[in-house]
Amino acid sequence: MISSGAGPSARLRLEPWPPFGSGSVSPEALAERRRLAEAGDADALAFTAVLAALGAGEPQDWSTALRRLTRAADLGSAFAQQQLATLADTEASDGTRWADLAAAVDLGAWLAPAPKERLLREPRISVARAFLPRRACAWLVARARGRLTTAQVFDPATGAARREAGRSNSAFEFELADLDLVTLAVRARIAATVGTVAGALETVQVLHYAPGQRFERHYDFLDIAVAGYAQDVAARGQRVATFLIYLNDEYEGGETDFPMVGLSFKGATGDALMFANVDLDGAPDRRTLHAGLAPTSGEKWLLSQWVRDRAPG
Repeated sequence: MISSGAGPSARLRLEPWPPFGSGSVSPEALAERRRLAEAGDADALAFTAVLAALGAGEPQDWSTALRRLTRAADLGSAFAQQQLATLADTEASDGTRWADLAAAVDLGAWLAPAPKERLLREPRISVARAFLPRRACAWLVARARGRLTTAQVFDPATGAARREAGRSNSAFEFELADLDLVTLAVRARIAATVGTVAGALETVQVLHYAPGQRFERHYDFLDIAVAGYAQDVAARGQRVATFLIYLNDEYEGGETDFPMVGLSFKGATGDALMFANVDLDGAPDRRTLHAGLAPTSGEKWLLSQWVRDRAPG
């Protein structure tokens, strides 16, 4: 059976610092970006907005993050301007006043849990309709497009990621240098909807399925009967939930299929599917066996977020 586990090598920590592996951005590079931001570099200032939202080396403060992003937009950072427009879910133009756009960003809504509709009681599977606006979905697709690599699985025997014949789709994994306020707001909304803290979320991925590409039947929990997984669970906690956001719907086929319970789901753009990988006693729930079926036409984009039962540390 394929396991989708990221395993001991996974970069999990999002709060407190450091949020990702030490190799993603060195302390020296971070210090240099802060220096450039203080000197008025617009893109460096936009990056320090990410650090404020993470609480990386400073208190976590979303209001500070939004102020920094607005200042970066005022200084001419196109990247910051695009983020503000996405967070406000509106178009920007040459005459846009970035402070006005920032005032239209509803941080409370971004950071609040979304309403859920139960699809199954056992196993626990729910859907959050219109979890994200289309503009945010398009942002995530654009961030991943052009940076995709063949998706891999964790080999518990070696502790390394490897390619698996049963998984032919591609993926992009966000490291610290890749993060932006939109992606962090999405993660915060996921954490609130699941009922956990952002620190319990693994590294976020955007998945891409071309016609014919699939992820065969697998579990997302980590089977502690396998030594490599047992070590990871002891160190980092069990992967108790999976959260999927459907970033587009212009494809045929491509359902998320749960063969043991007769459920096959295909979300509209912005819909989210959440399922618990363990039962109410915390034991792996084998009824969550699932597959990412291949699109028969069109391309499928999906955000995948695994959730542990605790934050590291």
